[in-house]
Amino acid sequence: MKITIRQIECFLAAAELGNFSRASERLNMAQPALSQAIRDLEGELSLRLFDRTTRRVELTEAGKEFQNSAAKALDELERAIKGVHELAERRRGRLRVAAPPLLAAVVLPRAIAEFQKRFGGISVQLLDVGTEQIVESVRSGKADCGLGTFSPAEDGIERMSLVRDSLMVFCHDQSPLIATEKVGWRDLEDLPLVTLTRDSGIRLLVEVGFEMAEIPFRPAYEVTQVATAIALVEAGLGVAVLPTYALAAARNRKVIGKPLGEPNISREISLIRAAGRSASPAVTSFSAIVARYVQRLTPRETD
Repeated sequence: MKITIRQIECFLAAAELGNFSRASERLNMAQPALSQAIRDLEGELSLRLFDRTTRRVELTEAGKEFQNSAAKALDELERAIKGVHELAERRRGRLRVAAPPLLAAVVLPRAIAEFQKRFGGISVQLLDVGTEQIVESVRSGKADCGLGTFSPAEDGIERMSLVRDSLMVFCHDQSPLIATEKVGWRDLEDLPLVTLTRDSGIRLLVEVGFEMAEIPFRPAYEVTQVATAIALVEAGLGVAVLPTYALAAARNRKVIGKPLGEPNISREISLIRAAGRSASPAVTSFSAIVARYVQRLTPRETD
């Protein structure tokens, strides 16, 4: 069956006005073309839709039945088209973002606020979860995009690199490390160490740093959250090696972050989305906004 939208428009106009001439004027088309469109429609349906007289046309019983269904179908199509246009123009929709707790706290609130100021019709949902959950949420479609640092081995995702973030050492503001001009990994050898647990990508990088410096890795405390590690450092229980953006969690605390070298270890903060799926207009716009906030956070704090 090859029924066209134009045929349905011609039929509905003629049914409403009861006259092919006025229907063709409304649709801004020649009357013969309208008449042909309706004949083609009747041919496809194998039914007469109009009884024609010299003065007007009247719907047959089949025509009356088809009018109601055709009008509803056309309305639904127009609503669907309008909805797609609204999504494309970022006037309506939903954006689901997944991020680890610290980045969710120090980057995303301002990024989301700017996004919603510009695109108030789009609702934003924030999932503050661990890295593994971020990747799985993006792969499964539970989140439209994710923010964080991810292993190169992760498949099923596409990455947009936002900034390169270096590891720093965080110590109490009375620590002897404060006087050290350039802190190296070997300077940490005899200090109690606060680390994140093994399900954190940061932990793996810290272990690599100790291995490259050829010093033993013996954590005094292992915690899940960066904020907890900072609190233990403030209490004088050790030093922690954390990403630069952890400086945000150390504000207003008796904790200092110092660059850590020999070797310098860094990683990419990326925005991810599911591989093979087109990015929605909302994700595209949000990516540009969140990139700006991430880039502001990291380099400035390392000066």
